[in-house]
Amino acid sequence: MKNLLLLVSLAEAGTGILLIFFPSLTVSIILGSPLDTSVPLTVARIAGVALISIGTACWYVRKDVESIAAKGLVRAVIFYNAGIVCVLVYAGIVLKMSAIGLWSVALIHAAIAAWGISCLVKKPL
Repeated sequence: MKNLLLLVSLAEAGTGILLIFFPSLTVSIILGSPLDTSVPLTVARIAGVALISIGTACWYVRKDVESIAAKGLVRAVIFYNAGIVCVLVYAGIVLKMSAIGLWSVALIHAAIAAWGISCLVKKPL
């Protein structure tokens, strides 16, 4: 669980920084369409701040993986990643969006969600 939280902290904080400083480029890589007005640029930057918050929470909890807080955070990370997969699959299939990062980002989020589930499932001896 420690490695999962470390990976999520670095990946989400890094993506958040990209969204704050390069929102149009970041979204263009993932969804194939740049952000060209102030409203979507602002929303992307707000999302960037939210991702940095997720990354920060994971960073501070990673050393106490046996706590209720860590397990709750992993559940939230699972929900977040599964939700991102749903949104990106919808964007790709229904909205016909296409970009170099769309399916790879969806697969990465699916893998992180699966990893989170495996961290919470107790394996019999």
